[in-house]
Amino acid sequence: MATIKDIAEECKVSIATVSKALNGHDDVAEKTKRRISETARALGYTPNSWARALKTNCTYNLGVLFAERAGSGLTHSYFSQVLNSFKSFAESKGYDVTFIGSRFGSQHLTYLEHCKCRGFDGLFICCADDFTDEQVTELFKSDLPVVSLDYEYAGKPAVFSDNNRGMRELIQYAYSRGHRKIAYIYGDTAAVTAERVRSFTETLKSLNIDPEPGFLVQGRYLDTEAAEILTDKLLSLPEPPTCIIMTDDFAAIGGLNAISKRGLSVPADVSVMGYDGIPTADVLNPKLTTYRQDASALGKEAAKKLLKVIADGKISEPTFIEGYLVEGASVKLLYEC
Repeated sequence: MATIKDIAEECKVSIATVSKALNGHDDVAEKTKRRISETARALGYTPNSWARALKTNCTYNLGVLFAERAGSGLTHSYFSQVLNSFKSFAESKGYDVTFIGSRFGSQHLTYLEHCKCRGFDGLFICCADDFTDEQVTELFKSDLPVVSLDYEYAGKPAVFSDNNRGMRELIQYAYSRGHRKIAYIYGDTAAVTAERVRSFTETLKSLNIDPEPGFLVQGRYLDTEAAEILTDKLLSLPEPPTCIIMTDDFAAIGGLNAISKRGLSVPADVSVMGYDGIPTADVLNPKLTTYRQDASALGKEAAKKLLKVIADGKISEPTFIEGYLVEGASVKLLYEC
């Protein structure tokens, strides 16, 4: 295997010059950089990441914690977009990305122990079953640079989708089309869920609508069966809602099934709205009205924040990324307001 010394001898320059050229330093002439780079490729040179880590105290490897209750993993369109964007930006800056878990080889390790074994420069907590879990809290309390999605711990850097705005825009849209009996099937207990529920009740009150307790029910994210059962219960009420906001676009499929089984149709008999803005929402019949989160912007911003705190140790204010309402054909116009 070729070494930096071999490249230096071939190019008749110092080892230091080769090292600087391969690491993109500005004090090496472009012509020399090209010659060294071409020689490195011709000799089949591959940098030794561990040697570089010992010398620079930097592994150029970022960890990602992704653990969600629904079990959909990377098939979840929203999270897959977030993670792909995070990965793309990190790789453009020369970093590798590795997922962490509770095992390292045959060993059972805590998340922090896993990070230490991998020698990560930083960690992106994209999703956790429970952000208050002891292992997750240990990550936040450690010296490891950490950035989280939709959760902030003691001033640590975080990136948020503007869930308050998202729920408010959905309700205001339904209101503008004459709906006053608006129900919400919310998801698993989490900071994101709490923010959406708070926005739901506050937005209704701002529109002089008293939230009806029976119209606010807990389901599960990405659970079509739960959405179907709860939609059926809502429609069995003496005075059912005219519009139902689902936990997310995928779960909305279950709600549509419940409505269809009753011999009703959307939006003629019942209006339905989703959340996330995944591609599935565009192909449902009717096309689903939903709030599209800017997943790509969230992933990129998370990567930028993490690399910044790695570089200078400074913790920035939380960033809120706005999405936008996508008007489909699933909300009936009762009357214009």
